[in-house]
Amino acid sequence: MREMHVFMYPEKFISATVGMPGERTFYLQALEGRRNVAVALEKSQLAVLAQRIIALMKEIKMGKAQDFQRRNRPLPHLSIPFSEEFRVSALSLTWNPQTQQLIIEAQGGEEGEIIEDVLEGPPLLKVTIGVEEALTFAVDSLALVGAGRPPCPFCANPLDPAGHLCPRANGYRR
Repeated sequence: MREMHVFMYPEKFISATVGMPGERTFYLQALEGRRNVAVALEKSQLAVLAQRIIALMKEIKMGKAQDFQRRNRPLPHLSIPFSEEFRVSALSLTWNPQTQQLIIEAQGGEEGEIIEDVLEGPPLLKVTIGVEEALTFAVDSLALVGAGRPPCPFCANPLDPAGHLCPRANGYRR
């Protein structure tokens, strides 16, 4: 039987991290009452998800320019205790124009694995949220992704506090 976590307008739906920059693990977390589901994903997956949400909202003209900018507030934190339910291998985004709902699905399992049977297969987190929640989630997620190590001005790879072997500078340590 497939493990499915379905949330319709959860009390809280966020992206957050655990760890220091360069060693962070990224999570999506949904909370509703006593249910607390957190799934791990890659930084790049979160960045693409947030960018696609913002692009979708712009395309359907659901937000104003100021809605896509982050207001001065702290980044969300994971509610604890939590445990990682699974690691995300695929993400999907669906817009329902009749209900003005955004549906985000995060599926676990092996990358590239395609499951036809809805009742069998890898675990799934399905979250339905409204426009405001989607914009807040996307803007906060992009801020979270950008809060890591600063990029090298030459090669754009992340700079480590101990130094950086820059391929564009022929390995010269900065």
